[in-house]
Amino acid sequence: MTQTLSTLNTTFALGNSLRFTEAVPGLPVAEISTPLATASVALHGAHVLSWQPAGQAPVIWVSKAAIFELGKPVRGGVPLCWPWFGPLADKPMHGFVRTMVWQVRGAELDASGQLVLRLGISDDASTRALWDFAFDLELVITVGSTLTIALTTRNTGATPLSINQALHTYFATSDINQTTVQGLAGGSYINKVQNFAVCQQDGDVVFTGETDRIYTDTKADSVIVDGVTGRRIRIAKQGSASTVVWNPWSEKEKNIVDMAAGEHRQMVCVETCNAGPDSISIPAGGVHTLAATISVA
Repeated sequence: MTQTLSTLNTTFALGNSLRFTEAVPGLPVAEISTPLATASVALHGAHVLSWQPAGQAPVIWVSKAAIFELGKPVRGGVPLCWPWFGPLADKPMHGFVRTMVWQVRGAELDASGQLVLRLGISDDASTRALWDFAFDLELVITVGSTLTIALTTRNTGATPLSINQALHTYFATSDINQTTVQGLAGGSYINKVQNFAVCQQDGDVVFTGETDRIYTDTKADSVIVDGVTGRRIRIAKQGSASTVVWNPWSEKEKNIVDMAAGEHRQMVCVETCNAGPDSISIPAGGVHTLAATISVA
């Protein structure tokens, strides 16, 4: 059932704290503004586009060349990769939910003043043509001085299902050359830039060229350190066994049509995942939640 802009505002708007606008005609966006933070969430893809805690610079990065069009993912923000991560035969890259229009299921201000937005989708003929399983997905986004994104998968079918998934978060940084990621030292990773070689992380992650890594078997928090401003962004996670770190660098950026020249310098992806070998099996009637809580110091 399509939720019109008028219906969304009549049913779910919360005074000045939550209202619905359109990024372009037909693509509703939840605009959130509280004393704690501002944020925006596109219903197309259940895609967090921005989050800015009070007194802080924007935390989430979106390309100036991003395309806002039905059926196309947005470059930046927090795309949802599900039920697979990366390419799969002739099927959509990173799964199909990031280009579906999600339903608003609820919105409220909690006792601490955080805005809690619930979005959801379930299987239908279009999803079963790509992936023949019954499911219900719900994304709960809690916007406050921290940002929590929790993706819950319910297996509503009679057989087990196996998924890979990611909260493919793009973070803003001042200069990728002066950015590091802490928390992954000593872990092993699959290096997609080096023909999927398995490598060991020595110290903090630093960036000197294209970086595309799946850190496996890790439940650790990650911390992005902006060497220019000193800002530290912590990503704490639950229900996640892997972390992806990605930056396309200058050469690959040239082939990304929805990314402007030089933008790789102001972004880094640190993704809360179950990717590569870290797949999740959910029995019939079972539930799994993948969540990330992002905070700034």
